[in-house]
Amino acid sequence: MLKKIAIAITAIIVIILGLALAQPNSFTVTRSITIKAAPDKIYPMISDFHNWSAWSPWEHLDPKMVRTFSGAPTGVGAVYGWEGNDQVGAGRMEITGAAAPSKIDIKLDFLKPFESHNTTVFTLEPKGDSTTVVWTMSGPSAFITKLMGVFVSMDKMVGPDFEKGLASMKAVAEK
Repeated sequence: MLKKIAIAITAIIVIILGLALAQPNSFTVTRSITIKAAPDKIYPMISDFHNWSAWSPWEHLDPKMVRTFSGAPTGVGAVYGWEGNDQVGAGRMEITGAAAPSKIDIKLDFLKPFESHNTTVFTLEPKGDSTTVVWTMSGPSAFITKLMGVFVSMDKMVGPDFEKGLASMKAVAEK
């Protein structure tokens, strides 16, 4: 009886590991929203990390989160670091590309709860009196990401946070 249980457990582990290895080597999460505001009004909300507290979905998860700002005050070279509880972890963002008022590229390095290095891109496309904001994060899928992907995709883990952040950005920009 114990032998059958051990074989069953081993088979389940092998199946899970096989499914993890079959996951893609990279991921992309994209969300968008239309905001009734000009790109010139929205762009500074993203290109200046000091403004993220007004809309970022992670800013209020840890009231004791430590934030650091360095480098350029805004745009290319601006750096934002954070360290907080298990909900926000620790990491660093640096703006690596900026084309006002239409695009911002950010290098995103998570240090905790696990290390990962991703790219985030915000694009702003004017449409009449509104702007479509697209928020995309992409990066390599390390084995731990692939293993988690067997149970829940990065899109399902991060997508709702992007939706919440974009909704907050919309509310602030449309005031």
